[in-house]
Amino acid sequence: MVIPVPEAESNIAYYESIYPGEFKMPKQLIHIQPFSLDAEQPDYDLDSEDEVFVNKLKKKMDICPLQFEEMIDRLEKGSGQQPVSLQEAKLLLKEDDELIREVYEYWIKKRKNCRGPSLIPSVKQEKRDGSSTNDPYVAFRRRTEKMQTRKNRKNDEASYEKMLKLRRDLSRAVTILEMIKRREKSKRELLHLTLEIMEKR
Repeated sequence: MVIPVPEAESNIAYYESIYPGEFKMPKQLIHIQPFSLDAEQPDYDLDSEDEVFVNKLKKKMDICPLQFEEMIDRLEKGSGQQPVSLQEAKLLLKEDDELIREVYEYWIKKRKNCRGPSLIPSVKQEKRDGSSTNDPYVAFRRRTEKMQTRKNRKNDEASYEKMLKLRRDLSRAVTILEMIKRREKSKRELLHLTLEIMEKR
């Protein structure tokens, strides 16, 4: 089995565009932004194809990646199984008409090429009407059968005999321990007497 490893490149033309050499040490390394409920981040995230489109669109219009994400996010959340029309998109976005038209056409084209129902990934859940489904990708399923509770043991004749045998064995063990205690005590007394006899000689 061979694991493919990409070759290392030394001369990359786009290195400076990704990592510009104009870095300056900031005065403050930790920045704390004030908490606000108004600045909510969109659920849609740009991919490499979107970045190419936004960079082309920047040459003609004033748009930033965050603004593009918000526009696609509103279009996705405003649509159901069928995408919204251009007139409905203008009511949702409230931007420049030319910008809305460009983004709308790009969104429609990307949504047709998308295999899923939406460009925003979501977790599949079970339907609320209680209908069962055999889809293996559905998360958070409800239990179809009740859990079986643990049954209590019945005090039958066999368990009673086992308890009697256990009690008899424990009583024998206690008797043996008491006899061992007496033996060790007698050995200790014998040792003390032997030492006294040796000292008196």
